[in-house]
Amino acid sequence: MFESVTAIAPARLHLGFLDINGGLGRRFGSIGLAIDHPATRLTISRAERTIVQGAEETRVRTYLGALTERFGLASAYRVTIDEAIPDHVGLGSGTQLALALASALRSLEGIEPDLADDALLLRRTMRSGVGAGLFQRGGVVVDGGRGEHTVTPPIIARLDFPRAWRVILVLDPRMKGIHGPQETASFAALGSFEADAAAEICRLVLIKALPALAEEDIDAFGAAISRIQQIVGTYFAPAQGGSSYTSAAVAEALRELQNHGAKGIGQSSWGPTGFAFAANPDEAQRLCDLLRAKIAALGVDIMICKGLNHGAIVKGQPSTIDT
Repeated sequence: MFESVTAIAPARLHLGFLDINGGLGRRFGSIGLAIDHPATRLTISRAERTIVQGAEETRVRTYLGALTERFGLASAYRVTIDEAIPDHVGLGSGTQLALALASALRSLEGIEPDLADDALLLRRTMRSGVGAGLFQRGGVVVDGGRGEHTVTPPIIARLDFPRAWRVILVLDPRMKGIHGPQETASFAALGSFEADAAAEICRLVLIKALPALAEEDIDAFGAAISRIQQIVGTYFAPAQGGSSYTSAAVAEALRELQNHGAKGIGQSSWGPTGFAFAANPDEAQRLCDLLRAKIAALGVDIMICKGLNHGAIVKGQPSTIDT
């Protein structure tokens, strides 16, 4: 029996939807990437009364209530959030928090893991399956979208992200991306997604982006991601004030990065977080150094990350009491 369990879940980049058209009977489908930071780190243990310490208290209490009811648990718990992925910035905070808490509670109580059941219960993966797939396996994953009977969108491809490559994140701390009821309303208000656009994205993923990962060809990978982002960004622009980017400052910083040689620029999910890729740590640092003055003037933050080629870590601390 464990005295406590700690779960560490990675942030993710949503690199684009595959088919918002749905004409073949499945809708959405996504490509995404796990990154090494930021991350969500939480610890759960039994307690006399339920206590939540740290960020995301409201969401944690909501998720914990649903989980204890689902598992038929009458215990109280202490949950400590040591780190949390920033919420509503395009990095998958809600899914990673939900699955980290569910996985840690299952481990603490000796309940068999069931990621799909947890995602369904906590209303994650309603559109994209990459968050759950990356929680489980890391790397770069592609999910197959939602069909009529889909519970959790299936992961249909998974590759390692090249160890030498780096991800440059551009964050706007003044803004949040569309979420909650506004997100639902935005999807409902958008027009139809052309089948030709979906076909091009699927071709870019299957015949360009994934082979480029396998061959560690950052130029081809970057070109594929940039084009996917261009198509998807144009579609979502009416919900984002007419732009492919939620934050004009992030968009300007990304254009500067691209002008200096960064690959594959885009926005993760509804943003405002933007991303770009570099072939190695030195190149990533060079790009960031060139933009220091620009970044300061724009009021955005920039950070260099690695891809993460493993899923979440869930580790128990054994009880010191003999049983």
